Amino acid sequence: MFDYLKSSIFYILPHHFLSWLVFVLARVRLTPVKNALLFIYMSLHKVNMAEAAQTDPYAFDTLNAFFTRALKKNARPLASGERVLVCPVDGAVSQAQPIKQGRVFQAKGRDYSLLELVGGYEHLAKPFQNGKSATLYLSPRDYHRIHMPIEAKLVEMVYVPGRLFSVAPHTVNTVPRLFARNERLVCYFDTAAGPMMMILVGAVNVSAIDTVWAGTVTPPSRHRIVHTEYHNDLHITLDRGAEMGRFNLGSTVILLLPENVQLDAAIKAGAPVKMGQALASF
Repeated sequence: MFDYLKSSIFYILPHHFLSWLVFVLARVRLTPVKNALLFIYMSLHKVNMAEAAQTDPYAFDTLNAFFTRALKKNARPLASGERVLVCPVDGAVSQAQPIKQGRVFQAKGRDYSLLELVGGYEHLAKPFQNGKSATLYLSPRDYHRIHMPIEAKLVEMVYVPGRLFSVAPHTVNTVPRLFARNERLVCYFDTAAGPMMMILVGAVNVSAIDTVWAGTVTPPSRHRIVHTEYHNDLHITLDRGAEMGRFNLGSTVILLLPENVQLDAAIKAGAPVKMGQALASF
């Protein structure tokens, strides 16, 4: 019941206005203001700066630069094995389940439509109708860059507008179809393991989603779906472990995989994960 009470406020909050405000504050360069924001943030969230390439948080120009900080070289070694897909982010497993007849498990008996999740494009949903899904939650203290699980060629990208509900565990447990309602970026890849989908889900205060090939995709938030195809003249291939994008603040990555891929035994609801550890194999 307490989770429902905490989640109820998100139905009336002005999601996009609050996120725009955070976007502006996170980019303030005035040193006293920026340092005050950093102090407040680090007081609220236990951030491990020892593994960051720049260990002094106050050396960053903005709060956003601190959020999207790089890690030291070799801080996240990649799991060995030619047929092993690695975890794309630091965070925790929200859910890791087979997809059953086009329904993706959310939490506590709730699921949502795969077709709705990918913006209504049947050709994007079809390869994953009975595949596997892993939903990975990034908390505010986590490393916020997103990496490739396997070498992959980008085929299509779909921006889907929507709300910006929190993706914290209490809202995931209580808000129906949350991931199919929030603003999100759907990235479809071809890989040696078959088709793969990486879906970057926005959330309240997650004021921007970037990719390495398109830069900042949102903001601005749009009111229509934007579908981009990547043909030979826009050939984009990313190596295993390479950065593919980043959140400005934490959120969620949903990874969709085909039937022939098996999730690693360690990838289960509630488990902490680090970028580079084994996530699945084929």
